[in-house]
Amino acid sequence: MKIPESIIEGAEVLAGAPVADEIKREVKEEVARLAREHGVRPCLVVVRVGEDPASAVYVNSKVRTSEELGLHSEHHALPSETTEAELLELIAGLNARDDVDGILVQLPLPHAIDEARVLEAIDPSKDVDGFHPMNVGRLSLGQNVIAPCTPAGIVELLERSQVELSGARACIVGRSHIVGKPLAQLLLQRDATVTICHSRTRDLAGVTREADILVAAIGRAGFIRGEHIKPGATVIDVGINRVTDEAAARELFGDEADKRLETIARRGATIVGDVHPAEARRVAGKLTPVPGGVGLLTVAMLMKNTVAAAKRRRGL
Repeated sequence: MKIPESIIEGAEVLAGAPVADEIKREVKEEVARLAREHGVRPCLVVVRVGEDPASAVYVNSKVRTSEELGLHSEHHALPSETTEAELLELIAGLNARDDVDGILVQLPLPHAIDEARVLEAIDPSKDVDGFHPMNVGRLSLGQNVIAPCTPAGIVELLERSQVELSGARACIVGRSHIVGKPLAQLLLQRDATVTICHSRTRDLAGVTREADILVAAIGRAGFIRGEHIKPGATVIDVGINRVTDEAAARELFGDEADKRLETIARRGATIVGDVHPAEARRVAGKLTPVPGGVGLLTVAMLMKNTVAAAKRRRGL
């Protein structure tokens, strides 16, 4: 697939939209085929607890996209006072339903609910987020398993952008269970040489500068600077951070700061990743934008995971 890429200074922009759109087209075609040939319509159930505004936006996007692609979707919006026992009872009921192929519990959950216990309660065959310990273990063993959406989306972006993974040196800054660790497993399966860095890594820049592929997933605005990047490297920015200070925006965005300042004036904040955009553009060979990069792939991969779960559960 030829992906349209802009060139800003030295870096090509790896936009997420073309890849996400292609994945969604493939999912829509596969959903239609399953209905035509097997009478199957994959079903995704999303459960949200509480009134977190960001969670509501994410859930609505997932439900809307699933319907657009022909999947069946259910949305259970539970009040914030929902108990852990009530949530577990709901999940048990969804596990027992043969028509449900994917179950996603939107995080974060209220503090009174044990997230780990809830995630472990989901039937592993319906775990389209890839967070169940059984699926995490299978991924670490290199088995064919549904992988977490964001890491899987990053791999799709790299492969469909013709970024060579086999033999490449990849460095991931961040060791979360959601991105860093599963992404490392996926890259190892594709014969990359992988290093995971974190807050205790000594001489971080010395390590990251060795990487042909550098992934930033630490949740710190503009933390990865030009000194961290090998000239010509592919840089994947997973971070989503709010910037409200105009001086900080000018320093981060350089020549593009005017547009960001307009956004701050209009909305009160602009979004920046974990990579310093102005410095990275001068050093990197390829760079994902924020917004418009990795985030767009997460929902597309959720749809792909749901279809995969539906097929596996039926032996198709």
